[in-house]
Order: sequence, then structure tokens, then C-alpha cells
Amino acid sequence: MSTIIKKEGFSYAFNQDACVTCAGRCCTGESGYIYVSKEEIFTISDLLKLSVNDFGVKYLFKHGYKYSIKEQVYEGSYECIFYDRESNGCKIYEARPSQCISFPFWDYFKTRVDELKEECPGIIDD
Repeated sequence: MSTIIKKEGFSYAFNQDACVTCAGRCCTGESGYIYVSKEEIFTISDLLKLSVNDFGVKYLFKHGYKYSIKEQVYEGSYECIFYDRESNGCKIYEARPSQCISFPFWDYFKTRVDELKEECPGIIDD
């Protein structure tokens, strides 16, 4: 079974096996927005067994017309509030937002492959 993922329109591929050696660089680093849709909010709330309101108050903030998952600062780095340093994984993996699922295949990186390679050890030339 191949762990190499390719997507049409992208000049690189992604080796999922590299996630084991990475320190969660896609979940940590510079501050950013982790947008969630209404459906994702309901799904994550359900997974955490929280009301949508309680989930929103505890884990979300509004940016413009969208909601984003909060971050926390750890040793000068920002990380998603659901990033688990001990397991080097996501506490809500089975309900993670589509933004997380689609990484590293973001339009932003189509013309910034060198930047992506610095962030993600799983990027390989296609």
C-alpha cells in the first residue's frame, strides 16, 4: 500500500510516512487561522461531547465572518489547541477540519513549494 499521495495540479507529492518523524510542523509554528465550517463545528462538538455553544466558547474565535480554532503558545511557538505534543498528533483527528485534511495540498503552496518543503518533511518532487 502506497503512502505517497499525489494531487492533480500540484508539482509535488506527499509521503505520509514522514508524519512520524515530524514534530507537528503543520500544527505548530507561526500563528494562523484554522477555519471550521458550521458542519465541522457540529462534528467536533459531538466528538468532544460538548454543546455547540460550549465548544464555541472554549475552542473558537471569530475572524471576520468565519470561525477559527484557537491556538496556544508553547515555548514561543503557536500550536493548534488540539495538537497533542505527547503523541505528536491531533486530539480530534477523526473530526479534524477539511483545512487540516487537505494539507499540504493548498493552493497557497502551488507557487511556494520551497517554503512548504521547509515546513513539511513529507514533500517530495513529483
